[in-house]
Amino acid sequence: MGNSSLADANAFKSAAVNGQVGIDPDAAQTALNKIRTGKDAVEALLNSAGSLAQPPKLGANPVGQAMAEKFVQRADGGGDSYSAALQNLLSQYEAAEQGILTAMARYHEFDQSAADPFRKA
Repeated sequence: MGNSSLADANAFKSAAVNGQVGIDPDAAQTALNKIRTGKDAVEALLNSAGSLAQPPKLGANPVGQAMAEKFVQRADGGGDSYSAALQNLLSQYEAAEQGILTAMARYHEFDQSAADPFRKA
């Protein structure tokens, strides 16, 4: 779930780290602000996700107990749980944020290297 988005964010981050992409900082600031807003919202949801892992009162019968246990696992367990999905989304935001920050820094390097021939003349 969401693994291709994480792969895409990591690929962008790698391209920026390897100097394959640069982004004008002024143009990228809006995107960076939106990423940080989303990241903050996901972090807040992750911080409160534990409160969802309370077993509902579905009765003392075996079916009710099994459903209550499944609910707890889906809310705060691994795999396809709510917390796992949020953690995956947070990883995507973090990779995109780092990629943009690195690409912004690379933009200045590209700009400097493009201007160098004119400075030496």
